[in-house]
Amino acid sequence: MSLDNYRTEIDRIDREIIRLLQERQAFVTKIGEAKKATGTGFYAPDREEALLSKLENIAPDALPKPSIRAIYREIISLSIGAQMTLPIAYLGPEGTYTQQATLKNFGSSVPLTPLRTIPDVFAAVNQGEAAYGVIPIENSTEGAIVHSLDMLAESELKIVAQIYLSIEHCLIGRGPLKGVKRILSKDIALAQCRSWLQRHLPDVEQIATDSTAAAVRAAAEDATTAAVASGVAATLYDVPVLAQGIQDKKDNITRFLVIGTKANPPSKSCEDKTSLVLSLKHEPGTLQKALQPISKHGLNLTRIESRPSRRKAWEYLFFIDFVGHWEDAKVQAAVTELRDSCDFVKWLGSYPNVPN
Repeated sequence: MSLDNYRTEIDRIDREIIRLLQERQAFVTKIGEAKKATGTGFYAPDREEALLSKLENIAPDALPKPSIRAIYREIISLSIGAQMTLPIAYLGPEGTYTQQATLKNFGSSVPLTPLRTIPDVFAAVNQGEAAYGVIPIENSTEGAIVHSLDMLAESELKIVAQIYLSIEHCLIGRGPLKGVKRILSKDIALAQCRSWLQRHLPDVEQIATDSTAAAVRAAAEDATTAAVASGVAATLYDVPVLAQGIQDKKDNITRFLVIGTKANPPSKSCEDKTSLVLSLKHEPGTLQKALQPISKHGLNLTRIESRPSRRKAWEYLFFIDFVGHWEDAKVQAAVTELRDSCDFVKWLGSYPNVPN
C-alpha cells in the first residue's frame, strides 16, 4: 500500500471517529437533560475515574495508558462543558499551578474563571457565580496552605474531589541572572526553592505575591525582577526561563481540592476519603481521646494538621483526613464518639480517594 493509500485510510478512520463522537455527544445531551430534571449534578468524580480506569485497562499495550486517559479526559470535558451554565473558579490569574490542576481535572472544554484570592474562589461558588472552585490545600515539601484551611473551617461548601499535580519551578525573567535585584512569587513557591535561591541568589530580595502568575506578569515589565513560577506561565506571558527545575525537592507535588455546594454520595467504584475539622476541649489528653475512635473503628488516618482557630488565643483547630465516606456506618460511629471529646466536629466533605 502506498503512502497516499495509508493517508486515505487514516482520513476514513478520522471521519468515523468524528461520527462516533457526535453520536456519543447526542447521548450525553440526553443524560444532561435527565440530570437536570432530577436535580443531579453534572460532575461525578467517581464515575469519571471509573470510566478512565476502565478505558486504561481495556486499551491494548500499543496505546499508552496516560495517552488514553488524556484523550478521554478531553472527551469527558466536552461532555461536561455542554451541560454547564456556570464556570469553574480557580486561583488565578492565568498561568498558575491551580489553573494547570483545574485543566488536568476538568479538561479544556469547560469554562474557567480566574480569581485573585482563595476567599474569592469560595465566595464565587457560595454565591452561585461558579459551579465549582479549585484551590491548593497542601504541598509535599512545605505543607498546608493556611488560607485554604481557614476558609474550609469557616465555609459551608464541601470538598468533592482532590487533584495531585507535580510541581516544577522555574526562575523566569527578562534580564541575565546576575542582574536580578528582586524575586517575586507566591510565598509557598519561594519556600519550595529556598535552598536553590540561597545558593544562587543569596543577597536578592524575595517578595511574596498573590500568585506565581502575577509574579511572572511583574517580571515581564522589569528586567531586574525575576519570578518563581511554571514554564507554562513563562510561555503564556512570553518571558524567558533563566533556570529550570529550581525546586529543592524533585518529587515536589501539590494537592488541590475541588469545592462545591453539594456533598458527594458514597462512591460506587472506589474508596472515599473524608475530611473533618475538630475543636478540642481544653482537657488533658483530649487529642489522644479524639484519635482513639478513628483507630477503634478501623479508619485509616491519612493526615492531621493543626491551625489556630482565629477565634481565641491559643485555641487550635485540627484538620483530619481518613479513608471512608461520611455516610459509612463505621465513620458515623467514630464521629459519635469524637463529639464526646470535641467542642465541635465539622464535616468538610467526602470524595474519591484516587491519586489523579
